[in-house]
Amino acid sequence: MEPTVAPPSDGLPARVLDPESRHWVSSLEATGAVRDEAVARLHALLLRAARFEVAQRRPSLPHLRGDDLDDIANEAADDALMSVLRRLGDFRGASRFTTWAYKFALLEAAVKLRKRSWQGRELPLEPESWTLLASAGLGPDAELEQRSLLEAVEQGIKEALTEHQRYVLVALALNGVPIDVLADRLDSNRNALYKTLHDARRKLRRYLDDRGLDVTSLLEET
Repeated sequence: MEPTVAPPSDGLPARVLDPESRHWVSSLEATGAVRDEAVARLHALLLRAARFEVAQRRPSLPHLRGDDLDDIANEAADDALMSVLRRLGDFRGASRFTTWAYKFALLEAAVKLRKRSWQGRELPLEPESWTLLASAGLGPDAELEQRSLLEAVEQGIKEALTEHQRYVLVALALNGVPIDVLADRLDSNRNALYKTLHDARRKLRRYLDDRGLDVTSLLEET
């Protein structure tokens, strides 16, 4: 059977769906028992995906018990289900529907595990160690130059950035706080924090450029 091409709507590209994906979409867009059954099957699929992601990351979270991990998987599946249903109209058929939906559960599980790993931990307000940015094995002259550069970066962070920009830059770029965790603590979102981080790097780069310092390797976008 040939893939079905659905007419475009709202300026979006036309859907080109394989038969299985078309069945998923039509069932989820239906009403009554048909939709209820499709939603139940989708939740089961997302729960399997979330449990897979949790199992993959379990070795890095030894402090979490089995019940905690199962709760995280269930919460991830619930939230992923809501996301899939909310964005059903965005599915264009570039992959199988199950593959597209599966990714929502993997993302939700990963985010929730990162948040849980930081639960109860204070976010560092200062760089844990400026030596983390330093390169090892340098000669005396190069090491001195690098130390001066790091001192300039530290000074630039204090002088050129707003308090909020300093907080976001230090947390994300220097201390490795996951952006989802920071967004949750600040009651913000990923896009807003990415913009703050970009603006902070731009201002810091300008501050250091004005002083004739090349900091490209230290301020690379991540």
